[in-house]
Amino acid sequence: MELQLSMVVLEVADLDASVRFYRRLGLDIPDPDPDRPVVAHRMGSGVTLLITRGFASRYDPTWAPPAGGGYSQLLEFYVGDDAVVDSTWADLVGAGYRGRMPPTKTAGPYAAIVDDPDGNAILLTSDEAASPDAS
Repeated sequence: MELQLSMVVLEVADLDASVRFYRRLGLDIPDPDPDRPVVAHRMGSGVTLLITRGFASRYDPTWAPPAGGGYSQLLEFYVGDDAVVDSTWADLVGAGYRGRMPPTKTAGPYAAIVDDPDGNAILLTSDEAASPDAS
């Protein structure tokens, strides 16, 4: 059996703020269950984005959030062509989210980086290789 990435889990400080961010990004994130601090969204690629509050600290006594403005992961979202990268960046930064890199033609794809509410770096890209339709 080939190993597959099935889920990305984000440990967040404020579940509602994260839900608002990822909805604004364009994901159809469901409302959280008031009795369970977790939401999940399965994307067309088959990967599930799970957003939770309190899981890591409950089960891993050594867990601590990243400090100093750094990030330990970069989540890439294929958003469409270059114009959609531009408009998504403008919308998120205009809504007050921290922009790390404005839309730029990198050595690879056209891309931009913005932080989600917990400082996770979100790469917005027009890289066709990241499209769910890529073979």
